[in-house]
Amino acid sequence: MSTKHEQILRHIEELAVGEKISVRQIARALTVSEGTAYRAIKEAENNKLVNTIERVGTVRIEKKKKENIERLTFAEVVNIVDGSVLGGSGGLHKTLTKFLIGAMQLDDIRRYIDAGSLLIVGNRQKAHQLAISEGAAVLVTGGFDTTDEVKELANSLDLPVITTSYDSFTVATMLNRAISDQMIEKDILLVEDIQHQLSNTSTLFIQETVGQFNELSQRTSHSAFPVIERNGKVVGMVTSKDVVGKLESEPLGKVMTASPITATGKMSVASAGHIMVWEGIDLLPVVTETGLLDGVISRQDVLKAFQLAQRQPQQGQTIDDIVKNQMHSDTENPQNVIFEVIPQMTNQLGSLSYGALTTLLAETGNRAIKLYKRGESVPENLSIYFMRHVQLGSKVTVEPEILHMSRRVVKMEISLYAEGEMIGKSLVTYQLLER
Repeated sequence: MSTKHEQILRHIEELAVGEKISVRQIARALTVSEGTAYRAIKEAENNKLVNTIERVGTVRIEKKKKENIERLTFAEVVNIVDGSVLGGSGGLHKTLTKFLIGAMQLDDIRRYIDAGSLLIVGNRQKAHQLAISEGAAVLVTGGFDTTDEVKELANSLDLPVITTSYDSFTVATMLNRAISDQMIEKDILLVEDIQHQLSNTSTLFIQETVGQFNELSQRTSHSAFPVIERNGKVVGMVTSKDVVGKLESEPLGKVMTASPITATGKMSVASAGHIMVWEGIDLLPVVTETGLLDGVISRQDVLKAFQLAQRQPQQGQTIDDIVKNQMHSDTENPQNVIFEVIPQMTNQLGSLSYGALTTLLAETGNRAIKLYKRGESVPENLSIYFMRHVQLGSKVTVEPEILHMSRRVVKMEISLYAEGEMIGKSLVTYQLLER
């Protein structure tokens, strides 16, 4: 049986796109407390099912698919530019296809604008009216207002007219940054992207026995299963190691690992991979916010996801991407890395930042491990025990040396040199992600 929280989320999902909701309305409709309604609406906002706008309210918006995440809704635009809605609030859930700055004559604006566009312009009321008439929304910069006629037209066509105190250049920069951030988010693999769905997941109930585990294991060729209650709540994990030497009639509740480590669909695959390596787990249950089983992921799934991600083109650039782009293998010694410090990698003093440095060290070690054909690895511990100032423009040579390698762990010393002088030393421990 679903909880009140889940019932509210399902109710919100079933609302029509563009419909307004409120805490009081949800509480009254579903006979729940306002506190429960508020928490559910906040989660719906985090899941991008609704968007809350000051002086307008909370609006049901269309949940964007991952492949289309680089588009913004007009409601998101309002929040990004700290704007206010002058008219057309009924269209805030709509998605803009492109934006353009109206620094041109009206006839030229007409050539470039089309339905779904966002015109960024100052206090040019004729341009406002033209854009709305052509099916586009308007973002008025400089904190200016528009005419009552434009507001009425915007309300009748459900096309937002938004005002912001920022200038046109700043607004365009803010929107570009928001789109770039969303494209980076699109590149991040989540557990929900690779998990085996509940319909394809073999499970056992806590009331079942070791004998039933053996039957299921023989039938599926799997050696580990989530253990659930009748309502679907995960209460344990049971593996072939747990049942060795146990009587067939022994209840699973007595042999399973209770309160197992779990993942959620919104957890990154990298985080799930780290958990599986550090905890020695081969199968991780995926649960909903209320602890109900939603599927599973295996160590093999994580490994395949890592390998696939490395072959995919990146749409947005994180700091890690920028650092990796500056790393090149030494032609004479392939395990060594040649690296140049560029402005994005420096701190306020013009030195190589610690964030860029740790990425450089961790990635150099990963490359060295792959050269030994040991596959994927994750850094577990990193200690920098000698470091000198590395200034902007410096060309750095990074030399990794494997001190110890076992089946699961690699210990490596990494040295940094600039102009023939040692500028840093670090000790890094990696866990190997084996098949």
